Amino acid sequence: MTQADIFRKAFYPHVSKAEWSDWHWQLANRLTTAEQIARLFAPNNDEWQSLRQTNAFPTAITPYYASLLSESPLRKTMLPSLMEKNVSPGETDDPLGEEPCMVAPGLVHRYPDRVLFLATEYCSAYCRYCTRSRLVGRHALCHDGTPLKSRWEKALDYIRSHTEVRDVLVSGGDPLTMSDEALDYLLKALRQIKHVEMIRIGSKVPAVLPMRITPALMKTIKKYHPVFFSLHFTHPDEMTPETIRACERIADAGIPAGSQTVLLKGVNDDAETLKKLMHELLKARVRPYYLFQCDPIAGSMHFRVPVSKGIELINALRGYTSGYAVPTYAIDIPGGGGKIIINDQRCVGRDGDFLLLKNFENTIYRYPDPLPE
Repeated sequence: MTQADIFRKAFYPHVSKAEWSDWHWQLANRLTTAEQIARLFAPNNDEWQSLRQTNAFPTAITPYYASLLSESPLRKTMLPSLMEKNVSPGETDDPLGEEPCMVAPGLVHRYPDRVLFLATEYCSAYCRYCTRSRLVGRHALCHDGTPLKSRWEKALDYIRSHTEVRDVLVSGGDPLTMSDEALDYLLKALRQIKHVEMIRIGSKVPAVLPMRITPALMKTIKKYHPVFFSLHFTHPDEMTPETIRACERIADAGIPAGSQTVLLKGVNDDAETLKKLMHELLKARVRPYYLFQCDPIAGSMHFRVPVSKGIELINALRGYTSGYAVPTYAIDIPGGGGKIIINDQRCVGRDGDFLLLKNFENTIYRYPDPLPE
């Protein structure tokens, strides 16, 4: 019996296993109010006061994901805090500068050869540090009442007319919360554009709604290869039997998956936690890809760690575990500058025709690298 099974029997005794395992039931029964959450948890004073207030960014948690939260640091990522009201210098509602790069409703073109397609504003669960909290859960992209497919067509027309676009990242919100039919429509339209070489799907569904990863969904997506998944994982507590099964279905469908983890104070900012998460992901055939510095979204200071701490954590992994288990530490630069890779300099100088390199144990080695004549 899994942790989710025990939770279901305790708090949802009249819900059958079949209902619980239906992703539609999970979405229909998300926890969104203080009263619903208080029935399952004992909110502390900060959480309770914040839940009782009208928050600009909504709260929503699937019952499945709620089953993981009570004794986990993940709780901090889902329940609102009064600290969200404190906006620190440098924090903004659009820290990555996506709005100036939005060339059509929901389509961001920042990099030369790829675009970000915000297919939906809906997520099954809302992370409190979400970089798009200005959009998700608010119908911000459909404020004029435009049907979803009509809005998509404007973005698709832009992609069709810009032959330099070879890579489309479908994100949101979470595109895997859409129906199989809607996702099929969108992926088919993208695959019919000859210059689009690859399609990526960004999602947290395997962690918060793993029952959504059905055989039918995988059958739909695999028709449009090459398709890649960028999956959002935060903490090893997410690596439940249900989530591992979802990841294995993705891999068995021939869809390469990489993980993106946001570094969060008090949640995953220690080396052993990160190492365990990366090891569990690899066992589930998900390649650790990025460790992101938390974006300076308004009211996020309580989540952010110093960049020096992030470098320290990566150094605690590099050389002490498999290279595949070491993600790339990156910052998405505020203001639309794109991603940059953060590390300490391992090249520490020269000795004539030799580079001086520092390894994971801080020992200096010489590497032959003659200077040009």
